Amino acid sequence: MALWSDWSDEAFRRARERGCPVLLFVRASWCRWCRELETLVLADPRVERVLNERFVCVKVDKDRRPDIDVRYSKGGWPTLAWLDDEAELLASDTYLEIDELLQRLELVADYYSKNRDFVRARIAEVERDRRAESARASGRGKLSLDIVEHVARTIVDTADPVHGGWGREHKFPQTEAIDFALIRWSQTGDNSMLQLVTRTLRAMQAGEIHDTVEGGFYRYATQADWSVPHHEKMLDSNAQRLFAYLEAWQVLGDESFRATARGILSFLYETLLDERTGAFKGSQDANPTYAHLTTRAARKEFGAPACDSTIFTNWNAITVSALLKAAAVLGEPRHAEAAFKTLEFLCEEMFDDQRGVYHYWDGSYHLPGMLADHAYLMRALIDASQHAGDMRYLVEARKIADMSIEQLHSPSGGFYDMVYDPGARGGLRQRNRSILENSVMAEALFRLSALLRIDDYADTARDALASFADDYKRFGHFTAGYARAVDLLFHLPIHVTIVGPRASQLALDLQRAALKPYVASRIVQILDPSEDASLLERSGLPQPRAGEPARAYVARGRESYAETADPSRLAALMTRVERGD
Repeated sequence: MALWSDWSDEAFRRARERGCPVLLFVRASWCRWCRELETLVLADPRVERVLNERFVCVKVDKDRRPDIDVRYSKGGWPTLAWLDDEAELLASDTYLEIDELLQRLELVADYYSKNRDFVRARIAEVERDRRAESARASGRGKLSLDIVEHVARTIVDTADPVHGGWGREHKFPQTEAIDFALIRWSQTGDNSMLQLVTRTLRAMQAGEIHDTVEGGFYRYATQADWSVPHHEKMLDSNAQRLFAYLEAWQVLGDESFRATARGILSFLYETLLDERTGAFKGSQDANPTYAHLTTRAARKEFGAPACDSTIFTNWNAITVSALLKAAAVLGEPRHAEAAFKTLEFLCEEMFDDQRGVYHYWDGSYHLPGMLADHAYLMRALIDASQHAGDMRYLVEARKIADMSIEQLHSPSGGFYDMVYDPGARGGLRQRNRSILENSVMAEALFRLSALLRIDDYADTARDALASFADDYKRFGHFTAGYARAVDLLFHLPIHVTIVGPRASQLALDLQRAALKPYVASRIVQILDPSEDASLLERSGLPQPRAGEPARAYVARGRESYAETADPSRLAALMTRVERGD
């Protein structure tokens, strides 16, 4: 049996002592091909003998260690990465059959033993070139609506005109692009954007990627018509699709969209909810035989695929935002209750005032300081503050914002993907900047700035977005999230401030009325004069007289548009402001 280690200094110390290379196996718990490689290929006695004699073997889960995955994976899973004893990448492969792998093992081991010094010199040269390129790219570009319009055109031009979505084969939903297309339709009236969203969501829910028996969606399809899916079900992608179908139902009133959203909710609660923590498990494994059974009874008799019980902070934070959306749109408070319970676990167990937000929980917490976890948890806290009318969520969001700026902010603008580790090896010495995660962080900072009336956060967000303005085009469909964040600079969110006793029925009715309709971008806030006096003063809104009922003020940026104490009028006022009527 081959001896596999976790990623650690000890593993690389053993490689240096033995003078041998390291085989890094990057796998996903839900990936069928990873399991086959592990049980059929890597477990072959001939392979195990060579691995034990000539390599140090390291295995990591790509979801638990996204920092390693993004630096070493070959674009998919499984990945077999060949490293030197300082964790520098020599080469990488995906799935290899037994004979192919045996040949590769002998080739890498022989080459490394004879050319070790040459390999190190070449890697040092590449590292110098990388640092020089990073220095040259440290400038900031100019932000303009041209970025938003270019991404909007690209999304339409590259979409599948028949089945919606993007890609001729391997069809992923690209929910960021769907959300951005709805925003552009709302702002411009461009019907091609709405048609694209409608075509994509209808084709996806009619395709094999949609589980019509137990609800939810499989990870992706391998055919253009959303058929022949890979049958794993992921927490994050189902939460994102839930959000997309809820928004589409808001806009179009299509009952099939609401039914699809309810199906996703059923899957989340019945399959992924961890009752002990109140958070959600990471995924359900793929099983094509199970997936093709057409009744719940048949599936119950067969036995459901296992779930990966790992709780990931960023995925749970995405789910919190989607559940809050469901509560507001469907008028079902139980979804908000579930969201707040999940958020309570994340704040109590996954956030440390000194080390930052931890990435995952498996009975204990691991891997603090990842930008993705900071950004999505900040966004969930900001959403929670708007749905609960509770300022304490903003206090937590501000702590994460300040820590992110202190520990992750790059001198060239934007945020690194992880905290600096002076003892890091190989690829982990290089901190990356993800355009999507920077965009989520920027949006969260914009909203936090507006809610707290503190301009510094907005300035930091603007600086982060500007750092990608010259090269955003190279990031593919991730640019949809970037364009949405840039768009906030030019189409400021509608800000509904409800002034009055936080627990009064009228304040709560105004809050619900502000959250329920589709609005491209909005901020909803309750300011209680008895509890939020300083923030109310900074807002410039009038101080109500004693006993005066709650009142909603509708503004955008520095411009005030309307006020009302009538919840039934609020949606129309918001729509009028959004369209500039």
